[in-house]
Amino acid sequence: MMNNIQKYRFVCTLTFGDIYGQIIVWLITITVSLASALALMGAKRPVYALAAVGLVILLSLPFLLFAFVTTLLNHIELAPLEPGTTMEPIPGNVSQQQPAKVTN
Repeated sequence: MMNNIQKYRFVCTLTFGDIYGQIIVWLITITVSLASALALMGAKRPVYALAAVGLVILLSLPFLLFAFVTTLLNHIELAPLEPGTTMEPIPGNVSQQQPAKVTN
């Protein structure tokens, strides 16, 4: 089984620009939620303000996570390698680094 996986190239092409718009939309949602909470704070029942913020965050978080996960999965490439192709380690790859050693 492990020999089979070495015949494929596994690359993640996700960049910050791919999720930048999603982050901006969620920040706008939170800002509007907080603005509405401040508007409701002046009412006779400020508990509604806290409930409104909690509800907006609670309902928007699953959509945000779904958007992030689907964007990530759309940027994962798994392509078969041609026979005879050798894989070179990527410079700076975390898996290729050695652990830090303590010196006295």
